[in-house]
Amino acid sequence: MSSAGPSGSVLREGTAGRYVWLWLLGLAVGWFEASVVVYLRQLYYPSGFHFPVLITWDRVVAVEVIREAASILLLAAGARLAGRHFLERFAAFLLLFGIWDLVYYGALKIVLGWPEGLGTWDVLFLIPAPWVGPVWAPCAVSLALLGAGTYLYWTADRARRIRPLDWSVEILAGLIVISSFLAESRAVVEARTPEHFPAWLFWVGWLMGLAWFIRAERTPERTRPANVSPSRNHTGTS
Repeated sequence: MSSAGPSGSVLREGTAGRYVWLWLLGLAVGWFEASVVVYLRQLYYPSGFHFPVLITWDRVVAVEVIREAASILLLAAGARLAGRHFLERFAAFLLLFGIWDLVYYGALKIVLGWPEGLGTWDVLFLIPAPWVGPVWAPCAVSLALLGAGTYLYWTADRARRIRPLDWSVEILAGLIVISSFLAESRAVVEARTPEHFPAWLFWVGWLMGLAWFIRAERTPERTRPANVSPSRNHTGTS
């Protein structure tokens, strides 16, 4: 059964509406995240953020770690509500994460005039250890997630075969990227300026993930969608 006609129109309009709300949620969470950092930098870096990082007392660090975890949980909850099945929800999470991170840096640039450039060092994340890297690296990741998430969200009902190998390669690619961010993790703990970012390692992971994603999406479909019941079509009607 084709998805054209009234039922197909309703489905497409529903997807468009949810997509717009995902953007609004990503923009809001990104601004909230940037707002918290603005307050922290006014308190601890009134002359501007720079390395070596000022280590605050344990309670503040604990609050920051929990706040970061809460931000991820908020994005996951929004993605869960915006999707009808796993792939659509996963795509929504990728989309939200990409928007969130890009808006975060955009807001800091507008409010604080920071970062000075794409090569500026930043503390990206604190779980399970400090992630450190130049601003261009998380922006590159976020752009890839934004593109992949948008594509998957709009094509979530297309028949595709996602194999365990595909997940394994993408997870490995993500771990390689994360390992590049953890290479100078000790710079935060030791209160020193990072010396070198392994850009080659980052690009190995980034390109691996992107290339495999494109390869998997170009592979001819030979099976029905894993997220669609065999007794139902893409519109959810019997």
